[in-house]
Amino acid sequence: MSERHVTACIDGSAYSQAVCDAAAWASLRLEIGLTFVHVIDKTGRAAESDVSGQIGLGSREHLLSELAQLDEQRARLEREQGRIMLEAACERAAADGVADAASRQRHGALAETLVELEGATRLLVLGKRGETADTAHEHLGSNLERVIRALHCPMLITPPEFKTPERIVVAFDGSRTSKAMIERIAASPLFAGVVCHLVYVGDASDECRKKLDDAKAALDGICSEVVIAILDGEVEASLRAYEQANAIDMLVMGAYGHSRIRHLLVGSTTTEMIRRATLPVLILR
Repeated sequence: MSERHVTACIDGSAYSQAVCDAAAWASLRLEIGLTFVHVIDKTGRAAESDVSGQIGLGSREHLLSELAQLDEQRARLEREQGRIMLEAACERAAADGVADAASRQRHGALAETLVELEGATRLLVLGKRGETADTAHEHLGSNLERVIRALHCPMLITPPEFKTPERIVVAFDGSRTSKAMIERIAASPLFAGVVCHLVYVGDASDECRKKLDDAKAALDGICSEVVIAILDGEVEASLRAYEQANAIDMLVMGAYGHSRIRHLLVGSTTTEMIRRATLPVLILR
């Protein structure tokens, strides 16, 4: 594909419907194509399949043959399941208004596969947890953490449900990255007409307040309303309380900055922030 498009990762998890809806919303707002991707990753079960060292000499060949047949059957069923999920995703996107959504099924590790597709991806959409992490509510799936670290394109991470955002919070820290983030938002139709809350956490200097005013001015012609808020306290807790108090639908953050907000997106705190988030999180690079 020559133009960059929205790439949405689906699997058998409870997050896939929200991924479909979020990807359809982004595709329509950005007026670009949408491609659903299903990755069959065998690395997670290599250890459980390789039991050859535990098989006795007398039954080794027979059992290895049966295991090979089972692996082949499982691979066929996984391909068929993926095909059905991709068809359902395209149908859901069509119901949301997206015409001619494309689909791809790939084999390999998720992060490496998405890195290969990154050149054609304008926005990546994926669920907060994957198929194997549905019951692991106390940690973020390792696949997602690897994807966040490996890719450099904008990334929208969804909770189990997605609604069209009407009110967003933009976490602003006064850095050059924050300025670039505001410029990207102002140049994109993604948030045209929404209410935007520009939130700074910490003691804002006069220079920072000027940057907040400049950011508001840049977004005034795009968003229906722009609100500036300066908060005290710990960053994650302050943002979460603000989101709840103002009925926020989405959190938007830059990938890197130079204040305390930076620590939300670097190292293990990235995982912690997304793990606790109940809203979609858009990470702009």
